[in-house]
Amino acid sequence: MRSAYRVETVRTAERELMARLPEGALMQRAAAGLAAACADLLGRVYGSRVVLLVGSGDNGGDALYAGARLAKRGAGVTAVLLHPDRTHPGGLAALRRAGGTVSAPDGAERAIQRAGLVVDGIVGIGGRGGLRPDAVPLAESAAASRAAVVAVDLPSGIEPDTGEVRGAAVRADLTVTFGTHKPGLFIDPAREYAGSVRLVDIGLTLPGAPDLEAPQHADVAALLPRPAAESDKYRRGVVGIAAGSARYPGAAVLAVSGALRGGAGAVRYVGPAGDAVIARFPETLVSEGGPKQAGRVQAWVVGPGAGDDAEPVAEVLATDVPVLLDADGLRLADRDAVRARTAPTLLTPHAGEAAALLGASREEVEGARLTAVRDLARRYDATVLLKGSTTLVADPGGGTVRVNPTGTPWLATAGSGDVLSGLAGSLLASGLTAMDAASVAAYVHGLAGRYAADGAPAGAHDVAEAIPAAWRDIRD
Repeated sequence: MRSAYRVETVRTAERELMARLPEGALMQRAAAGLAAACADLLGRVYGSRVVLLVGSGDNGGDALYAGARLAKRGAGVTAVLLHPDRTHPGGLAALRRAGGTVSAPDGAERAIQRAGLVVDGIVGIGGRGGLRPDAVPLAESAAASRAAVVAVDLPSGIEPDTGEVRGAAVRADLTVTFGTHKPGLFIDPAREYAGSVRLVDIGLTLPGAPDLEAPQHADVAALLPRPAAESDKYRRGVVGIAAGSARYPGAAVLAVSGALRGGAGAVRYVGPAGDAVIARFPETLVSEGGPKQAGRVQAWVVGPGAGDDAEPVAEVLATDVPVLLDADGLRLADRDAVRARTAPTLLTPHAGEAAALLGASREEVEGARLTAVRDLARRYDATVLLKGSTTLVADPGGGTVRVNPTGTPWLATAGSGDVLSGLAGSLLASGLTAMDAASVAAYVHGLAGRYAADGAPAGAHDVAEAIPAAWRDIRD
């Protein structure tokens, strides 16, 4: 897992480490890593032109010391000081000794336009609320230039703990972050400002439970269901799908397509789209009655394409097995009935559906995804998978939130969420916890989306058909 910690936790770890190190040693570690990353990006340091945008905090000190290292290697380095009277004195002295020069903000535009690299050391992890007015022209000049932009620890102007962007912010091509990732580097919209992210180890000791974690191939591979020699279709789990309607039979077909590829041994379908499901997937166990008459399952998926029929939703919520609520099921479910359940419940809304459940606007949810997913998990006492450009998974207890690192914008296509619901429901039926089923499903689904699209538009059925290839890639 890649982990991210809040600013308060990082600050505490930094203080504890600085107490054991010679004065200034921690900043030198950060500056060395930053300078190495800048040199890699430049390719040829000697003769290059570098501009440092320097604020008043330690973030500016990191930039100055890194600039001094680049100047010693022959780069022409100019530091633009936003607050000359509050600039880090040691870093500024080091830059000047190395041959670097200093400029005021009002004379910076020409230097930035001529630079091959701009280093954003305006604000560190203590910044809040977007860039201050005096820094905005510098960020705009950097964005308009041909220079590569490197952010120190995180792009100035983003919210480090939430990923929100509440004003103007620097857009970086590369962010060099120290000690650990910060949540804002994982979550949109701030993630879009960070570019590529390079983590520099400076020796921090951090607690075991991060605020955010992003699964990697190995983490997901360890959770994928693996049938044993004595397994049969029932031991592997049976997932029930209550979905579709006369108007939206395709939602049922797509949910079943995801479920059949999710590791469970069998799929039971109930609903009005039985003919369409059996025509496409004859291996599905289709029932004429409602969920109560469907037979034993280990998990239910309810809601995709369901229209306004609330009865199947209520029946499924009354069962004692894990339930996944999606699409119309989210709207039709009684919140008190969800909260009263003793078996796990997983909600899988997109931003618009989450906004309706929270009584907020879609823009508010998309601008504060981490807050939204945590609030929704607490409100429904359920695990929530919030879909979107950053897919987040939160448990109601308020612990570590998982962020999905896979996916492609081509997944924003009709029916893609139905495939995801079936896949996650199948993983629930195979025995995974709601948090693990949601995390694994999002990861596999995102990777399958990349495989299906391969740089071109793809339909939801293409995503479903690419799941086995993604599964094999992760497993192997």
